[in-house]
Amino acid sequence: MADTDTKERILDAAERLFAAHGFAGTSLRAVTREAGVNLAAVHYHFGTKEDLLRAVLGRIVIPINRERLAMLEQVEAEAGSDPPSLEAILEAFIAPDLRLIRDLGERGVIITRFLGRSYTEPAEMVQALSREHYEELGQRFMEAIARALPEVPRTELYWRFKLVVGVLTYILADTDPTGAYGEDLSDVDGTLRRLVAFLAAGLRAPMPEAQRRDQPEEGASS
Repeated sequence: MADTDTKERILDAAERLFAAHGFAGTSLRAVTREAGVNLAAVHYHFGTKEDLLRAVLGRIVIPINRERLAMLEQVEAEAGSDPPSLEAILEAFIAPDLRLIRDLGERGVIITRFLGRSYTEPAEMVQALSREHYEELGQRFMEAIARALPEVPRTELYWRFKLVVGVLTYILADTDPTGAYGEDLSDVDGTLRRLVAFLAAGLRAPMPEAQRRDQPEEGASS
């Protein structure tokens, strides 16, 4: 039990510090001070700082991604042989992150800030860890979106899906849940409705004229 408590204290401390200062700005000694443990305890439970980040990220992301996939599978099952609705796909992708704000209170704000940093941290190791958790998931959602929007070329959808991720990253990285213009990001349902409506419109937008000219004509030989 004592070992479990120590491990959780270290994870909680690292989560707070990584969220506030990023990976590069957080030292193991800062984690030990925050957790009230010695450096040997961190090395015993996690090894290196990279291993500690992997554990913190996995503790958060694995359950969120599991919920995302469960919601997507339900949406696809309800659609049957038809493509699922774009709005339902986007809700499955976005809602699990936003619900952390509502369900976990202060820790939810810390976690969402941490996730926002993990998407954008420039260190190659952090980016590699993010790809490890998100690459397969992103491909899964891309396939669903492509079914919902067969008229949009795949290369264009990849570009637009990156913008979806970018908007979500901005929301998660916001350090103030009540924005400068009075928007309340702790209102998860309201934020979700706004995001889904905005992002669905962007994904459905007509192709820019230059991109339309670059696309091969239907039935043209390669």
